[in-house]
Amino acid sequence: MRPHLTASTVPTPDVGTHGINKTELTVVIFFFLLVSVLGFLAARWRKAREANHLEEWGLGGRSFGGWITWFLLGGDLYTAYTFVAVPAALTAGAFGFFAVPYTIIVWPLVFLFLPRLWSVSRKRGYVTPADFARGRYGSKSLGLAVAIVGVVATMPYIALQLVGIQACLDVIGIGGKGSSTFAKDLPLFIAFAVLAAFTYTSGLRAPAVIAFVKDFLIYLVIIVAIIYIPTRVVGGWHGIFHLASTGPNGKTKPGFLSLNNANGKTNAFPYATLALGSAMALFMYPHAQIGVLSTKSRNTVRKNLAGLSMYSLVLGFIALLGYMALAVGFNGTAKGHLGGNAQRAVPALFDAVFPSWFAGVAFAAVAIGALVPAAIMSIAAANLFTRNIFVDFIKPDATPHQQAQVSKTVSLLVKFGALAFVLSLDATSAINFQLLGGVLILQTFPAIVIGLFNRWFHRWALVAGLWTGVIYGVVVAWQQKKFAADGKTVLQQHFGNQIAKVPGTHLYAYIAITALVLNLLVSVVLTLVFRAVKVADGVDETQAADYTADEGDADLPNLIEAEPALAEL
Repeated sequence: MRPHLTASTVPTPDVGTHGINKTELTVVIFFFLLVSVLGFLAARWRKAREANHLEEWGLGGRSFGGWITWFLLGGDLYTAYTFVAVPAALTAGAFGFFAVPYTIIVWPLVFLFLPRLWSVSRKRGYVTPADFARGRYGSKSLGLAVAIVGVVATMPYIALQLVGIQACLDVIGIGGKGSSTFAKDLPLFIAFAVLAAFTYTSGLRAPAVIAFVKDFLIYLVIIVAIIYIPTRVVGGWHGIFHLASTGPNGKTKPGFLSLNNANGKTNAFPYATLALGSAMALFMYPHAQIGVLSTKSRNTVRKNLAGLSMYSLVLGFIALLGYMALAVGFNGTAKGHLGGNAQRAVPALFDAVFPSWFAGVAFAAVAIGALVPAAIMSIAAANLFTRNIFVDFIKPDATPHQQAQVSKTVSLLVKFGALAFVLSLDATSAINFQLLGGVLILQTFPAIVIGLFNRWFHRWALVAGLWTGVIYGVVVAWQQKKFAADGKTVLQQHFGNQIAKVPGTHLYAYIAITALVLNLLVSVVLTLVFRAVKVADGVDETQAADYTADEGDADLPNLIEAEPALAEL
């Protein structure tokens, strides 16, 4: 039995000194090999009659039932970002807790529009959200804009998954002192290569199968953590919050457990806009929508959106891991096993508190929690390129087989890009990768969500509004610096924060929300102008009945035939 822990009793050997923890590494390798085998076998799992078809490779034949969809969406949305970046944000204060209310807000929000997106996509054969934008507004240019933003916004999100794997490897001991850059990054290259291989061969079926293992491990680790860790810390939960809210000198950190800053001023408005903007952006991501479009019926979508709210409870416990890490002595500014950048907080916590074999299980949960969404994200990005760039502008007569081959190839390139992204940029503030993606992807909200209910906006106004929001968001985000606790020392020159001052006011808000307001203003004004000067609008290829279509309707187009047993799940 390990003794009760405090910040002063947890051993803090240096990563490079204590070497590689062979037990932890062995457990991680075991689970990695397990899910890799499952990923390759997924190609034969209830094999489709026509595997080389984009709807089969990229959407699983649109035939996933309730349980598969629940695990797939859960594995897609609750990622290594959840395990690594959210608790890391909590180590800097309660402001990082925004991820919990945003996942509470998101479910009633998306319940309103995702069933409509499923229906119209099923009826019209849309594979991507950009397909819908193009068809709804009769504009390939709008479809192209949505596709480009979707691909670019997804890249940092994939990179964030690799950051999660890298953080675990650091704590296990790979990449410590004396390690060459090649030795440190080699495991990432191996993980990337295996991920690329089984995604190429199995398509969306691979992450659907692996998601079962991933979600089981995450639930297991979180249940054990919230029961076991408080019993190891003096004072239980009270001790955890007390130790988390005091500095190394034992003095209370002002406002640490509240939304007030050190000067007593509230951060409520930035916090609220960050939660709201993140909720609005979550299902704008193509990888989130691909999980919805792969389901067999509209009712399956609705049931899963209701059931997925269970993950919000789990996320609350995951966020508290950040406080637990501080309670056992993690210090993001110090060296050693319980030091380093904040992304190592949770892996360091597991390593310090759990027996080595179970720490390995926890690290495996994080690593698999990276592979599942990374696979889905790369497929979603590849589908966008294939349907809305390759088919719309390069080869309009591409066959379904050719489209599938292009998507497979592009999915590999997307992973290469994400790997380059994470190896070349500063990963000490990994949560900003996801928030930056949110700034971009939220700008597609008017074209997709509003378009599902109303077609008042002019197509060219939407294009102009989207690019205005994107350009503003990127420029402002680029200008944000990250400062040390003294408020003067610059730790990161660019993309250091996603909260910025709203022009013309004294308020600070999530950049994505400010950019969206600007986007809508431009779209409204230009729509009025284009209507006044009678600029031709596109032809809407959808009909009112398309938005309520469901499985079993007589006029639904036939799908590529899959074995009936698949739909039963």
